[in-house]
Amino acid sequence: GKRMAGQNKQAAKASRVRLFVDMPIAAGVELPLESAQSHYLGTVMRLAPGDTLFIFNGRDGEWRAAIATLRRGAGTLLPEAQEKPQRAANGPWLLFAPVKSSRTELLIEKASELGAAELWPVMTQYCQSKRVKPERYRAHAIEAAEQCGRLEVPEIQPLAALSAVLEAWPADRRLMFCDESGGPPALEALAAAPPAPWAILVGPEGGFSTAERAEIKSRPYCVPVSLGPRTLRAETAAVAALSLWQAVLGDLRSGN
Repeated sequence: GKRMAGQNKQAAKASRVRLFVDMPIAAGVELPLESAQSHYLGTVMRLAPGDTLFIFNGRDGEWRAAIATLRRGAGTLLPEAQEKPQRAANGPWLLFAPVKSSRTELLIEKASELGAAELWPVMTQYCQSKRVKPERYRAHAIEAAEQCGRLEVPEIQPLAALSAVLEAWPADRRLMFCDESGGPPALEALAAAPPAPWAILVGPEGGFSTAERAEIKSRPYCVPVSLGPRTLRAETAAVAALSLWQAVLGDLRSGN
């Protein structure tokens, strides 16, 4: 009984672990672990050679893999079988003005959990922060994807001026502009729009300038929306906008 209970506990523990590996995955081809990954598996999760976990790389779906070797600072995984095929990510891009570091990292984490396909930090007139930390952002996006069951990690674009991003905008991609000065309710505006790829734009804490708002609204692909009567923090607006988009047009409709 005790041994069986221990095995069941071990199996449950192993099955919850997901790791992002930035290399091709194929059955029987050993993959080296990074030092931080081997520490996580051995010291944090207390797994050992022979235990299984799930791995993904954004291209080859999700795989079950066994820990082949594990020692301090190193180790290898042996992919066994594909559990889920890769499917195309169809979430929206999220454009956001960077805010204080910890809040931007929270925004990255939540946007990754809510299925944003790409994350675009953009400079605006009232931008609070012009410092971005792409490697930190990517680490947060990877961790969020590992935790939430995503098969890919959202791509993080380099910081650019909002005007330059709008200038090079793909004509077929609609932009859900979360306008704090008001607009039609987001649910109605999204439900009325014809099918297309999408992006979402949320502003800095200080909002958009009058000139910026006029420039954004003049774009033919722009769909201005209201997120309600309250002034939301940037990271709250991102969560609300992504949730509304997913509920009307995305993967929250199907329930799986």
